[in-house]
Amino acid sequence: MKFWTTIRQDLIAGLVVFFVALPLCLGIAFASGAPLISGIISGIIGGVVVGWLSKSQTSVSGPAAGLSTLVAAQIQELGSLETFLLAVIVAGIVQIVLGIVKAGALSAFFPSAVIKGLLAAIGVILILKQIPHLLGHDNDPEGDFAFVQKDHENTFSEIFKLFRGDFHDGALIVGLISLVFLIAWDRIPKLKKSLVPSSLMVVLLGLVLAEILRTVGGKFAIDQSHLVDVPIASDWAAFRSFFRTPDWSQILNSSVYLAGVTIAIVASLETLLNLEAVDKLDPMKRRSPPNRELFAQGVGNILCGLVGGIPVTSVVVRSSVNLNAGARTKVSAIVHGVLIALAVIAIPTLLNRIPLACLAAILIVTGFKLANWKLFSQMLNEGRYQAIPFFVTLLAIVFSDLLIGIGIGLTISLAFILYSSLSSPVRRVLEKQTEGNVLHIQLASQVSFLNRAALEDVLYNADEGTHVLINATGTEYIDPDIIALIRDFRDTTAAVRGVTVSTKGFRSKFGLENQINYPQITTQELQKRLAPSDVLDVLKSGNERFRSGNRLTRDLGLQLAGASQGQHPLAVILSCIDSRSPAEIIFDLGIGDIFTVRIAGNVVREKVIGSIEYACAVAGAKLIVVLGHTQCGAVNSTIKFVSERKSALEVTGCQNLDILVREIQKSVDVPKCLRLNLMTQQEKDAFLVEVTRENVLNSMRLIQEGSGRLRELIHSGQIQLVGAIYDIASGEVQFLEEA
Repeated sequence: MKFWTTIRQDLIAGLVVFFVALPLCLGIAFASGAPLISGIISGIIGGVVVGWLSKSQTSVSGPAAGLSTLVAAQIQELGSLETFLLAVIVAGIVQIVLGIVKAGALSAFFPSAVIKGLLAAIGVILILKQIPHLLGHDNDPEGDFAFVQKDHENTFSEIFKLFRGDFHDGALIVGLISLVFLIAWDRIPKLKKSLVPSSLMVVLLGLVLAEILRTVGGKFAIDQSHLVDVPIASDWAAFRSFFRTPDWSQILNSSVYLAGVTIAIVASLETLLNLEAVDKLDPMKRRSPPNRELFAQGVGNILCGLVGGIPVTSVVVRSSVNLNAGARTKVSAIVHGVLIALAVIAIPTLLNRIPLACLAAILIVTGFKLANWKLFSQMLNEGRYQAIPFFVTLLAIVFSDLLIGIGIGLTISLAFILYSSLSSPVRRVLEKQTEGNVLHIQLASQVSFLNRAALEDVLYNADEGTHVLINATGTEYIDPDIIALIRDFRDTTAAVRGVTVSTKGFRSKFGLENQINYPQITTQELQKRLAPSDVLDVLKSGNERFRSGNRLTRDLGLQLAGASQGQHPLAVILSCIDSRSPAEIIFDLGIGDIFTVRIAGNVVREKVIGSIEYACAVAGAKLIVVLGHTQCGAVNSTIKFVSERKSALEVTGCQNLDILVREIQKSVDVPKCLRLNLMTQQEKDAFLVEVTRENVLNSMRLIQEGSGRLRELIHSGQIQLVGAIYDIASGEVQFLEEA
C-alpha cells in the first residue's frame, strides 16, 4: 500500500514539475543563445538519465539559468554550437572524474548561511521575475534569472513597465485567478490534504480560462506570445533536425578543453550547492550523496553534448516545486523527463495552449515558500556571523546572477571565518583550582599559522604564578609554527615569566609530549594550608562551575596514580542516597578531594557519626557538610506515612526502613502534616521544603551531640559544620547555616 501511495505522489509531482520545467527549458536555451530544442533535450536527459543514475531522492536536474551567461559566452567564443557541444562532452568527462575522486566532499564546507541565502534568493527572484509573466508582460524569456537581462532590461525595469500599461488583459485575468486559486487551496485543509496537487489544478484551470477568453475575443484573447511555445516537427526530417552533433574536427582545439573544464567546475559547484540547498527542503531530511551526483551529472552532460543539448545541473527551482508537489522519491524526476519527451512528440499543440500566467502563479507561490518571513527572522536571531553572509548572498544573487552572488556570499563567509579564527583561535577559561588559578587554553580543531599572533598574545599575557594548560584534545591539525611557539614558550619563556605550562591531548604526530605540571589531587600540604572557610569557598566555586557548565579539566589517569599513594580529602559530605545528588559532581570535585557518607534522608546514626569522626579527627578533613535536597524520596515518604497514620512497615513491609523514617519524623510538624489533604499543591511543596530544611538542621545538631571530639574540633575552629540544600532542578546548592 505504501509503495502505491509513494508512486502516486511521485507521478503527480512529476507531472507538476513537467509543466513548470517545460517553459524554463525553452527560456534558458533562449537566454543561452542556443536553439530552443537544446533546452528541451537537456530537460529530458536531466530528468531521465541523471534522475536514474543519481541517488538523490530530492534533486531534479535540467538546463540551469546560472549557466546561461557562461554558455552564451562559450558558444560565441568557440564559433559554433557544434564546437561547443564538444566542450560539453569534455565537461561531462571531468565531472565523472571529480565524482570518482570524491570531490563532492567539498559540499560539506559550504556555509549554511550561504545555502539558506541561495534558497531565499531563488525565492525572491522567482517572485520578482514572474510578476511580469503573471500579468501578461512576456517580453523577456522564461528562465532568465540574471538581474541584467539579454534585452538590456533588468528585474525591476520589467516590473516598472507594468505601471505603463505594458500588460495583457487576458493573461492578467488568468494569472490573478490562478494565484488566488493557489493561495485559497493551501488554506482550505480538505483541499490541501487531497491527492491532487493545486499546481496541477491550476494548469487545467489556465487551459480552461484561456479557451474561455479566446471565445470572448478582443483584448482578452490570449495570443501565442503569452503561451508556452514548444517547437513542432512537421515531419521526420524536421524532427531529426532537432538533434545536433559535436564537431569532432575540433578535437585538438585547446579552447574546447579550457571551455570544458570551466563548464565542469561551474556546473559542479552549482550542482553541489543546489544539492545541499534541496536536501534542507526535504521534509524527510535525507542526505544526497554528492560524489554520485557528480558522476550522474557527468554522464548526463556527455549525452547532452552528443545529441545537441546544453549543460545540465541540479536545479533548485525544479527541485523545490517537486518537493512542494509531494514528491517522495527520484521517480518524480524521471517522470518529468519522460513527460517532456512524450509531450514534445505527441501533444505539442496542446502544450502550446497553456498560458504562461498560470505557470508564473505556481512559481510565485513556490518563491514565497522559499523566501518566507520565518527564515528571515531565524537568520536575524542567529547573530551577525550568520545574518550578514545570508543577506549578502541573497542580495548579491538578486542583483547580479546565481554564480556571482554565490561567489560573493562565500567570500563574505570566508572573511567572517578568518576574522573569527584570527580573533579567537582558542577558547580560554580561567579555572580556580585548589592549588591556584589554571589558565585553560582549548585549541580549535584546525590551528593554522594565521592563529599564531592571537595564541602568542594569550600566552604572553598570562599573569606571573599562573598555571597554563594548553589542551589539544580534539585538535586535528596544528601548524608547525604553532608547535614551535608552544615548545619555545614552555621550555624557555615560561620559566622567566614565572608561568608553569602543561600540555594535554597532543597527538604523537605533533611532536610535542603531554605533561601536567600542577597537582591533580588534593595533597597533604594543601589540606593543612587551607582553613575551613577556604574549603567552603572551594565547594561554592565548584557548584558554580557545575551550574555554568565550566567544569575543571582533570586527567583521570594522573588522579588515579596520585590517589593510590594516599588520600587527603578537604571535606566530608553527608548526603542522601538519591541518584540525582552525587556530591563529587555537584561540587565539581575529583578523585580524593572529599569523603562522602550516603544514607537515605541524610539521617544521623552512630555509624554515620563514626565515619565523620574518622574523616575529620583522623584523616584531617576541614569541613562537614550535611547536604539535603529537594524532592527527597525519604522525606516525601515520611510525610506520607505520618499523614496516613501508618508506619513504613505497614505500607512497604520493610522493617528496617522504619528506623530511618522515625529519625526524619522528628523534623515533621505532625499537626500540620495531618492537614496535608487540605493543602494546595503550592502549600504541599512549601511544606516539603520546610521539612527537608529542618531535617538537615536536625542532623547537624545530632552530629554535635553525638561526638564530643567533633564538637571540640568545631568549637576550636579546626573544622566547620554547615548545612545545605541542593535543588535538583536548578543544580544550585544553598548553604543554610554554619556551626
